[in-house]
Amino acid sequence: MILTYLMITHVVIFWTDKPHEENKMKLLDAAEKLASIPGVQNFRIGGPVRSLRGAVDDSFSVAISLDLANPEAVKNYLEHPIHSEFINGAFKEYCKRYVVYDFGE
Repeated sequence: MILTYLMITHVVIFWTDKPHEENKMKLLDAAEKLASIPGVQNFRIGGPVRSLRGAVDDSFSVAISLDLANPEAVKNYLEHPIHSEFINGAFKEYCKRYVVYDFGE
């Protein structure tokens, strides 16, 4: 069975390399450009919210979340020059670890 989604949410969680705070700010600045890629909707970016709840993982440095209309829009986003520039620049330079979650509705 193939599911057809009306909206795909793309979430990426980043852990920066040392110096953490400086690299976090550089990564935030660079990642903001991703919002200008055609098809990106509801772009959100930020750092962790410190929590006393054990279930909350607040160990990361930066998170982005954005919505794309369908699998074709995801493909266009991933192949866009701004995304490539981010991956080959700030991402490779400042990140030591990352995870990606895509989910549809």
